[in-house]
Amino acid sequence: MSRPEIRVSRLHKSFGDNHVLRGIDLEIGQGEVVCVIGPSGSGKSTLLRCVNLLEEPTEGQVFVGGIELTDPDVDIDAARRRIGMVFQQFNLFPHLTVTENLTLPQRRVLRRGKAEAAKVAARNLERVGLAEKADAYPASLSGGQQQRVAIARALAMGPEVMLFDEPTSALDPELVGDVLAVMRMLADEGMTMMVVTHEMTFAREVADRVVFMDGGVIVEDGTPERVIGAPRHERTRHFLSRLLDPAMAQVEEETSDQVGKSG
Repeated sequence: MSRPEIRVSRLHKSFGDNHVLRGIDLEIGQGEVVCVIGPSGSGKSTLLRCVNLLEEPTEGQVFVGGIELTDPDVDIDAARRRIGMVFQQFNLFPHLTVTENLTLPQRRVLRRGKAEAAKVAARNLERVGLAEKADAYPASLSGGQQQRVAIARALAMGPEVMLFDEPTSALDPELVGDVLAVMRMLADEGMTMMVVTHEMTFAREVADRVVFMDGGVIVEDGTPERVIGAPRHERTRHFLSRLLDPAMAQVEEETSDQVGKSG
């Protein structure tokens, strides 16, 4: 693997008595795309948020681009500028146009002039296929378009690493494809990406590695062909069978409910 762009060492995170992450070790190489999968409550989104210290680890170290973000003396604001983050919700300012949503953080954080920020914004809207929406307001856009604007906003800051926290989970199914196409483009361009997702087709086709988490630990870490196609652990097989066969998952859920009521 190439030089680690992201390195997580012995990472623990607790919320009170809830021990969410239990000693995570993970490296992501420069230009690598790693998809993190797992059931709800497995710790995958918490891990992602710990990478840019939106959640402060209880114990352990996080390095991005060789800089330790968990060092008490680090300039965390400067370190975070290397990292783009895209959430489930789009978090766009409704009273600002698409272009203004992209230029505001550039001008405030990077101190770019108005003309330069607008030029960068236009270039990144073109990248995500939304150049024609530059003067539109978020309310006039579909959910998929809003998420692509959110990606363009992150890209306008010039990140070296992109983190995606289930970026398609809030979208109607017919809107997912355009967002995933933008993410495929970024992967093709060599962007280092860590993606928490339930989109198995995307993970199979785009990821260099797939990490399966459960119970706050990494259960499997390998190529998509191995982790998704031929998982070694029963926990992984059970998760994938439910995910890939929703009908079976519904039967199991109904059976569980009936058992609970009879008990």
